[in-house]
Amino acid sequence: MSHFYSNNFKLGILGGGQLGRMFIQAAINFDVNVHILEKGSESPASSAAFSYTNGDIQNFEDVYNFGKDKDVLTIEIENVNIPALKKLEQEGVKVYPQPHIIELIQDKGAQKAFYEKHQIPTAPFYLIENRNEISSYITELPFMQKMRVGGYDGKGVLALHDENDIIEGFDAPSVLEKFVDFEKELAVIVARNENGEIKTFPLVEQEFNPEANLVEFLFSPADINDEISKKAIAIAEQIVLKLDFVGILAVELFLTKDNELLVNEIAPRPHNSGHHTIEGNITSQFEQHLRAILNLPLGCTDIKIPSVMINLLGDKGYSGKVKYTGMEAILALPGVTPHIYGKAETKPFRKMGHVTVVNPALNKAKEIAIKVKNTIRVQSES
Repeated sequence: MSHFYSNNFKLGILGGGQLGRMFIQAAINFDVNVHILEKGSESPASSAAFSYTNGDIQNFEDVYNFGKDKDVLTIEIENVNIPALKKLEQEGVKVYPQPHIIELIQDKGAQKAFYEKHQIPTAPFYLIENRNEISSYITELPFMQKMRVGGYDGKGVLALHDENDIIEGFDAPSVLEKFVDFEKELAVIVARNENGEIKTFPLVEQEFNPEANLVEFLFSPADINDEISKKAIAIAEQIVLKLDFVGILAVELFLTKDNELLVNEIAPRPHNSGHHTIEGNITSQFEQHLRAILNLPLGCTDIKIPSVMINLLGDKGYSGKVKYTGMEAILALPGVTPHIYGKAETKPFRKMGHVTVVNPALNKAKEIAIKVKNTIRVQSES
């Protein structure tokens, strides 16, 4: 049982972005003090953290020194120093998700090999070391090329349609993933605590911005039948069991035109595909993550009300000190809740916040969400 109720209890997070900020907002309800490690002093979580340490989450010494007095350590981004986390784990700090799992998920090639080993359905793929090796698979184009490490939020992913695209390919170890003829992009979030209790959130449907390769709209619940829902939940639960995972895991899936489910990627943390749960579900993904890593009973994941989430991305052509316009207009619409992440600077397609729209009728929520998207602007002051 966790001793989080003690005044001496210290929970640390590597990373101080918007996920850390929203996690802290949930932790405050439990009176849990959250300590943050992040570079600089103006990250989204800086103003909300109980304490804030300026350091590099990829640096061994920074991570080790930050973590050694913590009771529980977690992450809000995968790109962290694994050797430091392993040493902390050996010395008795509870690190969730476990360092060896974060290490596996950091590498998209290792992810793919894991799916293959455990017969988890995923798109056919090849592993390459450099750009020159793409030519070996020229007869099998098109591919999505995904850098094995370092990609995030649509970066490190490139569509290769024909041989003319190869010259633009990444000259780095990568996964070449066959194009999937999909009907929908779905996501399911699953949580597991130390006791082995597992709970999943109802599936959501995602619509991507093709230029930024980022989620533009998210719909809850997804427009799918019970059979597909049960299959997706079974796949997510199989993954956390095979990993012996503790924490919260987002599983992104393709629903093919043949009605098959293929795992696209997984993320071992709260995820963009779960932001709607703050308003739309009985337990939010952030509270669920807290419950899981503290080994508390997991919360009910039922949908309270249908919801649509819109990512607020920096407008094209604007960089610098952020300015939001249209906020009062969207607040006049029913069921609208904005979440502004507190990032001082905007740039094209940077995630600056999100807006959730709730309504008893999902179609009505979608109508309002389109109005929100067409009204609010994320631009710069000059």
